[in-house]
Amino acid sequence: MTTETPSASMSSASAYDYIIIGAGSAGCLLAKSLSANPNKKVLLIEAGKNDNYIWIHIPVGYLYCIDNPRADWRFKTANEAGLNGRSLLYPRGRVLGGCSSINGMIYMRGQEGDYKAWVTATGDESWSWQNALRRYKAIEDYHGPANEWHGKGGEWTVSKQRLRWPIMDVFKQAAIETGIPASDDFNTGDNFGVGYFDVSQRDGWRLNAAKAFLRDAAKRSNLTVVTQALVDKLLIDPATKNCYGVQYLKDGVLTKALCHIAAQGEVILSAGAIGSVQVLERSGVGAADRLNALGIPVMSDLPGVGENLQDHLQLRMIYKVNGIKTLNTKANTLWGKMLIGLEYFFKRSGPMSMAPSQLGAFAFSAPDQERANVEYHVQPLSLEKFGEDLHSFNAFTASVCNLRPSSRGSVHINSLDPEAPPVIAPNYLSTEEDRRIAVESLRLTRKIVQSPALAPYTPEEYKPGSRYQSDEELVKAAGDIGTTIFHPVGTCKMGCADDPMAVLDSQLRVRGVGHLRVVDASAMPTITSGNTAAPTMMIAQRAAELITGK
Repeated sequence: MTTETPSASMSSASAYDYIIIGAGSAGCLLAKSLSANPNKKVLLIEAGKNDNYIWIHIPVGYLYCIDNPRADWRFKTANEAGLNGRSLLYPRGRVLGGCSSINGMIYMRGQEGDYKAWVTATGDESWSWQNALRRYKAIEDYHGPANEWHGKGGEWTVSKQRLRWPIMDVFKQAAIETGIPASDDFNTGDNFGVGYFDVSQRDGWRLNAAKAFLRDAAKRSNLTVVTQALVDKLLIDPATKNCYGVQYLKDGVLTKALCHIAAQGEVILSAGAIGSVQVLERSGVGAADRLNALGIPVMSDLPGVGENLQDHLQLRMIYKVNGIKTLNTKANTLWGKMLIGLEYFFKRSGPMSMAPSQLGAFAFSAPDQERANVEYHVQPLSLEKFGEDLHSFNAFTASVCNLRPSSRGSVHINSLDPEAPPVIAPNYLSTEEDRRIAVESLRLTRKIVQSPALAPYTPEEYKPGSRYQSDEELVKAAGDIGTTIFHPVGTCKMGCADDPMAVLDSQLRVRGVGHLRVVDASAMPTITSGNTAAPTMMIAQRAAELITGK
């Protein structure tokens, strides 16, 4: 791997077979796969810095990465009507490894039904569950033996958690008493159940995409990685509508990287559900009226660019408990913090090895749902919001989200400045269906907490509070406590030729522009029923198959 450093020569154009924009979950995998052919020159461009920041690699370090310019774009949403006028912090990774460097580390594929929906949307069976499963297994290194559902020996390590809390075991039993079955594996295509999440860790350290995929390619002279390089726009020939390169800014020098399109070279946009939209719109790919208003020449009139934004809104319910310890009290003393640090230093275990959520549950918010439609992230801790100290009292958080929201939002640029933040409008809780499921979810949580297993610990609802009872009151409560769980997808969706809002065909190619693909979470027609990092890597694995023909 060659890492470019600032020099006078950077202002002159270099030529590559493949140019990948964004070194996140998809981009890192693609860089490894495409550079495996020593005859192909590959350029990977990342806006953020290298991932040599210690808090990226310590699992609990996400607390120090989110809203930190060292690793996060620090976006914010517009004020949301469904959230009672609030604006949310909207973390997105700006560092080598992308969001895999700052996310919750949960390994989750979703449900078989999600992929049936993709096949329907695209008319392409290559996106079926069975085909997706084959790709998941190919890159997986599972903590157990290889079997029908899991692979062994791949780059992506899937581990069991290294810590258990009694309060989590109690909540699990309470969920079972409510009718949610115990589950040892959420990744078989049907994740209905309650159990401990598998996590993307290796020996107690976070595993990010840079470590998993780029480190292995480090000796390849045909792979060039440029960090702290902000892509300004794609280079598209107005006559042929072929994308033949990229223009990016590094250390004040505007640089062009060209693509060997005559030899079937490609530019691959893997900047995520927010970043890919920004690059496309600045390059003249998007809704013509929007581009014209900004004075951008239209290369391809695609009204779907930036639309169809979907995200999981988590409703964080907090319960005080008695007679059982949580991280709140363990971490709120100097001695407790010292013990936590020593345990991690010597054993790579304990609270510093924790993913943000330990226990998960997938359930039905109401009997009329065809498959599990809500997900719980349960934590042995509580706090008012990210970045603040843990509460001084013992408590746990049961965060519940609607897995398949019907609300649709948007993201768009409002400036040609590549450093200008986009306008992000998720439109949470904007449909009657989503508001109904929010109410059902809050009531389901209360039902679980009222189960006999938790009774000895006298749980008391701290947030939103027992005063919220009617449907109307619970909708307001959902707006007060709801926040993103960091899963934006769908803003450059794949679709059939007769779908006017589809940005991509089923092979991830941008409509109306040659030699250009989008390969990241923005390509999803609909959001998966769970955390979205693993599906994003699966999409990249499919793209590698398409590009290399293997």
